[in-house]
Amino acid sequence: MIFIVGGRGRLGQALREQYRSDEVVCVDRSVYQQWGTSDSLSDITAYFQLYARPGAVVYICSGLLDPTLACETLHNVNLRLPRNIIQAVSPMGIRAVTFGTAMEEMLTTNPYVQSKLALSRFVAEMSDELTPALHIRIHTLYGFGEPSPFMFLGLVMEALRNDKPFAMTMGRQLREYHHVSDDAAAVRMLVDHSGSGVVELSHGQPVTLRSLAEAVFESAGKGHLLRLGALPEPQQENFTQVFSRSSMLEGVMFRDTVTGVVEYMKTLIES
Repeated sequence: MIFIVGGRGRLGQALREQYRSDEVVCVDRSVYQQWGTSDSLSDITAYFQLYARPGAVVYICSGLLDPTLACETLHNVNLRLPRNIIQAVSPMGIRAVTFGTAMEEMLTTNPYVQSKLALSRFVAEMSDELTPALHIRIHTLYGFGEPSPFMFLGLVMEALRNDKPFAMTMGRQLREYHHVSDDAAAVRMLVDHSGSGVVELSHGQPVTLRSLAEAVFESAGKGHLLRLGALPEPQQENFTQVFSRSSMLEGVMFRDTVTGVVEYMKTLIES
């Protein structure tokens, strides 16, 4: 049996499509919204004792991405909730799968990244045969609805829809963008073939933010709105590192980043 915490989110929806409907239980938000508190272990244990059996998998897809949120809020949802679930279900022989970001070791001053790094370290310390938790570090996702308004594609979308100039850096930052359906297939493969600990889900074909922005604005016929170099370069960023693709992902197809993102943005703008 597959349980998904955060089934209404982008990744949660895509993971649901990887399994038969009778295999999946999406835990309602009203059930798990208090699981990040210090006294929630008994409630989590009671829930999974009632509905789950040994060998089940719990995907913990709930999470907050906005780095401007209070650190306490980010840690409650991104660290304490999955940590409590892992501690509750592991003794029952249930496997927990959490998600972080490939930037965990880079953007260490970002409060969102800090919360995910703390979760990554917890999983790494706890993972063994008795606690088979898996933490998957993913890259930026697109597909399944609108981009988050505070993220790069969300800001680009706002500029395009409102014909507003879009100020950005020179865009030398390297990024992998993954369609969420491609990542869902890759996640299932990693879960089927990985043990425990921390793994990265990379396709190894990054693009610069500049090349992505130029392609999206030109596709929309609004290249004149792009203001490259209007913002200063960030001090802490990835300008050089190319992530390696895991051998466990052999056979997983990832769509071309620029083509995929352009089609995604175009569909949203025209809808």
